[in-house]
Amino acid sequence: MSKDYYKILGVSRGASDEEIKKAFRRLAHQHHPDKSGGNEAKFKEANEAYQVLSNKEKRAQYDRFGAVFEGGAPPGGGFNWGDVGFGGPASGGSGFQWNMNTGDFGDFGDIFESIFEQFGGRPRETYRRGSDIETREELTLEEAFRGVRRTLHLKTKVVCGACHALGYDKAKGQKTCVTCGGQGKVREERRTFFGNFSQVKACPTCRGRGQVAVSPCKSCNGTGRVMGVRTAEVTFAPGVEDGQVVNLSGVGEAGESGAEAGDLYVVVRVKPHLKFERHKADLYTESDIKITDALLGRTVRLKDIGGEEFSVSIPAGFNIRERLRVPGRGMPRFGALGGRGDLYISFNLKTPKHLSAKAKKLLEELEGEV
Repeated sequence: MSKDYYKILGVSRGASDEEIKKAFRRLAHQHHPDKSGGNEAKFKEANEAYQVLSNKEKRAQYDRFGAVFEGGAPPGGGFNWGDVGFGGPASGGSGFQWNMNTGDFGDFGDIFESIFEQFGGRPRETYRRGSDIETREELTLEEAFRGVRRTLHLKTKVVCGACHALGYDKAKGQKTCVTCGGQGKVREERRTFFGNFSQVKACPTCRGRGQVAVSPCKSCNGTGRVMGVRTAEVTFAPGVEDGQVVNLSGVGEAGESGAEAGDLYVVVRVKPHLKFERHKADLYTESDIKITDALLGRTVRLKDIGGEEFSVSIPAGFNIRERLRVPGRGMPRFGALGGRGDLYISFNLKTPKHLSAKAKKLLEELEGEV
């Protein structure tokens, strides 16, 4: 039984392109082998599924022949290629069957692609989409509280300025590809497990376009992209958390010859704070307090993470070993939730180093009240 690409990405068969893309990004970030706890095997598996389901033609092939891919062969364990006109009685050949339990999957994808093309599909152009880029950006807790906009400078492949991604001299234009005669596809004979097979593929010379450059661009060697520095503006919303990923679509590596650019993934790192400890939207801090302030329930002046000063009164009978909760003085709640978390204060009692005779007498009198 072959892999279920929809199950691997965790999406339904009716998932939209955007849903498939989001699912892959989540899994790629989770299993990336460069990350601590990453899983290279699962990363490659997710990538394999995405390469098929993100391509309309490949997805159509996969969906069309899904019964075969998922072990749904006819009774007897075989798949009769004569049913689709390849080598069997329907095409005048002798016909053959292939056992799904023992067959070799090596050229299966290429064969289905060829079937699809011979049924009217166009051979795909093989210009590559640009690679995705991942970078990390460090923020202070104050920046995470307020939100901040940063300008990033990333060394990657960018659109060639000489040919503007064309890959050739526009003035001299293009000419018909002599390899495929302008068809964009070529036919080749292949010997497979099934026997000889006539296969239609995208022309390797023109990459499926039917045209080749008269004068390839010397700056980019005809690729339409060169190494350079891409500038990107990224906004971190108030309340952004450590480990969150901000995705900028189309801001990654430039694609070949004007193909789609990759995406940029910015991983947020929030630096530890000297005074505040963060747990989601809540903050924890400590404050020194005089024993007399605690006993008399006086008001204490403090500052929150935003630098705003506020007052807090010590409640009567408050247990000094507990944390005092101050609602709405924590971090902004990220996203659509709105509002702010809470601030929890732990108090450290300050006692006098030296007591006068009068102070000792007062404490002795107080002892009788406790």
